[in-house]
Amino acid sequence: MRDIRLVILDFDGVVVDSEVISARMLVAELALYGVIIDLPYVARHFLGRSYPVVLRQIRSEFGVSLPEGFEADYRARLIDAFRRDLRLMPGLRTLLARLATPYALATSSSPARVAQSMQIVGISDLFKGRITTAAEVTHGKPAPDLPLRAAQKAGIAPEHCLVIEDSLAGVQAALAAGMQVWRFTGGSHFAGIAPPGDDHTHAHRVFADFAQIAGFAPDLLTPGDQEIRHE
Repeated sequence: MRDIRLVILDFDGVVVDSEVISARMLVAELALYGVIIDLPYVARHFLGRSYPVVLRQIRSEFGVSLPEGFEADYRARLIDAFRRDLRLMPGLRTLLARLATPYALATSSSPARVAQSMQIVGISDLFKGRITTAAEVTHGKPAPDLPLRAAQKAGIAPEHCLVIEDSLAGVQAALAAGMQVWRFTGGSHFAGIAPPGDDHTHAHRVFADFAQIAGFAPDLLTPGDQEIRHE
C-alpha cells in the first residue's frame, strides 16, 4: 500500500446496503412507463451515477421522457422503503472505529437523501463534516471531480487517498483522480450477479467483507483485539 492519509468511502452500496432497494424500486417504477429493465442492467448503467445521468440514459436508450414530478415521487417512495428495509453494511461501524487514518464520504446521492439515510440507520454523528456529494461538483462519476473534491476538502493529496467503491463508475472516478481504489462487492445488489466491469478498469483490490481488511491491510487499522464484526 502507498502512504494512505485519507480513506474516502462511497455511500450507497458501501456504507449502507441501499442499492438493491433502489434498483428494485426503479425497475418497478420504470415498468409503469414501458421501460423494461432488470437488476443487471441497473448495475451496469446506473450504479454510482447521479439521478440526472439516469434520466439521460433512459431518454437516450428508450426514447422515454419521464413526467414532471416523477423524481420527487420516486424519491419519496424510496425513503419510505428505506425506513422499512435500509441497513448499515455489516462491519462498517467497527471499521470506522478502527481506522488509523481520517475518513470521508464521496457520494453521487443528493445531500437530502444522504442525510435521511444516515438518520434512518443512526450514523449521522459518524460523518458530520465529512460528506461530499455530487451537488458540489460539475461532473459526476466516472469523472474524477467527486473524489478530488473530497480530498481537497480534507487537505490531502490524491496520491495519498484510498477510495472504497462498489460501482464501476466509482472505480473509474478514483483511478482518474490518481487514487488507490478498492472495490467492495459485499452489498446485496451483487447477490447472484457478477459486478459490472470492463477490460480497462481494474481496482487495486476487490473484497466482499470489511473483516477481510484486518488480514490484507492491517496497517490501515489501529492495533487492538477488536474484530471487525457484523453489527
